[in-house]
Amino acid sequence: MTIAFNADEIFEMAEQIERNGARFYREAAGKAPDEASKTMLLELSEMEEGHEKTFAQMRKELTAEEKAPTTYDPDDQVAQYLRTMADFHGTEGKISPTDKLTGNESMEEVLKIALQAEKNSIAFYVGIKDLVPGKSAKDRIHAIIIEEMAHVSTLGAKLQLLR
Repeated sequence: MTIAFNADEIFEMAEQIERNGARFYREAAGKAPDEASKTMLLELSEMEEGHEKTFAQMRKELTAEEKAPTTYDPDDQVAQYLRTMADFHGTEGKISPTDKLTGNESMEEVLKIALQAEKNSIAFYVGIKDLVPGKSAKDRIHAIIIEEMAHVSTLGAKLQLLR
């Protein structure tokens, strides 16, 4: 069985992945060892929230064709599948799908976790890009990849400041 996603479904996943990332940074901020670390983590959370809004806006701009279902789904299984994909494959902001921060992680460890998660998100979107029909939809997924690459650069710079 081949699963094909429309651009609307991909953006739905992207928004959830960004929400996961924002939640991770807020949780880490609550366990931060000092005020400067807390501020930085809250700024990263706000960055994720901003990207969620960007993806939501991109989703609103989709054409009816790009939102059209690609499969017959009377039991809404695609939506359930998408939520699972976003929560477990787009592991942005997670040590693993089931682990949580202990509060004992250093800021360097928190940023390395986030950096790896961003890389995972990029790999996820690169892989899923071929599952959407049409050049316009692929171009929109590419825009998500570019946003995630910017996250990697931001986190890398913050990590360098700690060293």
